[in-house]
Amino acid sequence: MKYLSEYRDADVVNKYLDELHEITTKPWTIMEVCGGQTHSLVKNGIIGLLPKNITMVHGPGCPVCVTPLQLIDKAVYLAEVQKVILCSYGDMLRVPGSKKSLLEAKANGADVRILYSPLEAVKLASENPDKEVVFFAVGFETTAPANALSVLHAQRQGITNYSILTSHVLVPPAIDALASDEANVVQGFLAAGHVCTIMGISEYYPLVEKYKMPIVVTGFEPVDLMQGITMLIKQLENGEYKLQNQYSRVVQPEGNKDARSVIEQVFEVREREWRGIGTIPISGYEVKPEMKNFDANVKFNIQIEAQPNNNECIAGEILRGIKKPMECPQFGKKCTPLHPIGAPMVSSEGACAAYYHFANINAEHETV
Repeated sequence: MKYLSEYRDADVVNKYLDELHEITTKPWTIMEVCGGQTHSLVKNGIIGLLPKNITMVHGPGCPVCVTPLQLIDKAVYLAEVQKVILCSYGDMLRVPGSKKSLLEAKANGADVRILYSPLEAVKLASENPDKEVVFFAVGFETTAPANALSVLHAQRQGITNYSILTSHVLVPPAIDALASDEANVVQGFLAAGHVCTIMGISEYYPLVEKYKMPIVVTGFEPVDLMQGITMLIKQLENGEYKLQNQYSRVVQPEGNKDARSVIEQVFEVREREWRGIGTIPISGYEVKPEMKNFDANVKFNIQIEAQPNNNECIAGEILRGIKKPMECPQFGKKCTPLHPIGAPMVSSEGACAAYYHFANINAEHETV
């Protein structure tokens, strides 16, 4: 299969490994931003094959993981108190809120449904005109076009019982926040290829110049990641810093103009709270005021106070690249995929879940 099997070629991976062992002379710390990259690195055993001087740390590139407690609580409130049909992607159901998860709300009788597309939620609203339908719109720039399109479809079809609860976060402001953090140890970033497929790469040039730090946009297959890491290490070893696009077979410099146009019709950029990290300026999408009829926050006048995160969870330190999942005292013990304390153990893109399922570690796993 073109663009798949050739990017899983073990011989090509080994060539990059040999090159890395040859050119790496100093210790370097690299962060892959996206949880999809994390899972590929861990699942394929790449981290353990890299030269010892290369340390991979895992960033906040899991939208489920950085969704704050307050938004989970809002979703639960809509399902339990407002009696809406609350729809979302499957990962969101098990993310802990301050008191319960959406899965627990569902078990208690709330109408919570797993869908694969927000357009399914629009269809559900058209079929149930006597019920309010809310889609929990979570994701990075990658899922924003589909969520925005659902609003435009509902508007064009005159569907008034549909709205979205928005939890969209943006990658470049997150990299900016991480790079400026006084605890930052990262010297180069692997940027997420699927985000750049939508948004292009222009937003990363100012970050490269501001922090004198190389950024390489990569795909998610083993060869993609090995090539991207090699490109970063070459820059670091040569004292260079520039933006490079390893994923050029998919990512165009200008991104997808049609998708960006759809986003701009529905969303505007505002500050956003990131679980475990804090508030990052201009780092999230919210529904524009002129589209307020499709904004669940406005439509239901939701007043839910923010609650503190569970102090047993070190998700913030993991998402900032300061610690690895197995450094958490609760990892694989009190916190497991069946009984998660924090979101990174829940999501299919969470770093903790990746290490739990794929890493060769001595942890006492529960029976699944």
